[in-house]
Amino acid sequence: MNRQTLDDLKQQIPLMGYLQAHDWHPARPLSGGRWMGLCPLHEDHQPSFLVDTNKDLFYCYGCGRGGDVIRFAELYHQVKFPQAVAWLSQWRGAEPLLHEVARFYCIQLHRHSEAVAYLYQRGIRSRALLDHMRIGYAPGGCLRGWLTQFGYSLPTLRQAGLVTGVGYDAYVRRIVFPLEDNLYGRSLSPSAPPHRFLPGSKGGLYAWKQVQSYPKVILVEGLFDYAVLWEAGFHNVTCSLGTHLNAHQFRQLCDGPRTVYLTFDADGNGSGQQAAQCLSRRLRERGTTARLVSLPDGHDPNSFFVQGGDARQFQSLLEAAQP
Repeated sequence: MNRQTLDDLKQQIPLMGYLQAHDWHPARPLSGGRWMGLCPLHEDHQPSFLVDTNKDLFYCYGCGRGGDVIRFAELYHQVKFPQAVAWLSQWRGAEPLLHEVARFYCIQLHRHSEAVAYLYQRGIRSRALLDHMRIGYAPGGCLRGWLTQFGYSLPTLRQAGLVTGVGYDAYVRRIVFPLEDNLYGRSLSPSAPPHRFLPGSKGGLYAWKQVQSYPKVILVEGLFDYAVLWEAGFHNVTCSLGTHLNAHQFRQLCDGPRTVYLTFDADGNGSGQQAAQCLSRRLRERGTTARLVSLPDGHDPNSFFVQGGDARQFQSLLEAAQP
């Protein structure tokens, strides 16, 4: 990629806009279009991160790192320069593309009875929940044709990870959940890997903007866990898409005073509870209150509700949660 192309990319993605899209908020203004805030690259307790909107540059007085939007993407996503450039290029054009993909998969959902039956089996049954999560279905074999009629080229779809190198749909027989700049696909086929994401970061906590104002937040591992809790009336729930939070997700949990109820799977091998205990310690070190929710052995929140648990019983688990 030549210098002019890089300059064009940086001009199309202002640093401040990219920072704010990743939940960075300036703490105070300085003169000359400069702003100070907490550094998103390390644990920061007082504003040390300077952004110059006129020069489109940043510098942190705490960790000593600085640069332009490409350098920020390198550090934030922990990737090399070529991957950062590819990530920013994809991010620049991803929103309209992923919106069209999600719309197409939503249309497909009610055309495929096996997908509807699977969701019913997992406790996802109401139209309100389907609309809230924008759940769709990828049957495979038809997305490429749909998108090319809107002018998206095959190389663009390959770069986004929506089609394979030979041009086939990447998501086949998968329930699809749109995420922040990504898509999660849960396979219906036992012979395929169960989980699939597009290349790049899984993003922040699920539906965080709808949750962050609550003084008490329930954190679960998976989107099917999220779905049954939201359906049961617990709208203060969010999801980390696994037990290992990325730096962005951890910062989100610590961005204000709240109590976080860690509701990870009660696996037979104890991995879910071990991860919850580790995360609880990290949160307490940052001054965030954490509680460990103990589910019945062998259950996750989804199976708890699907196998007969109700909102009153789950509320009792929350009330019994321990530090």
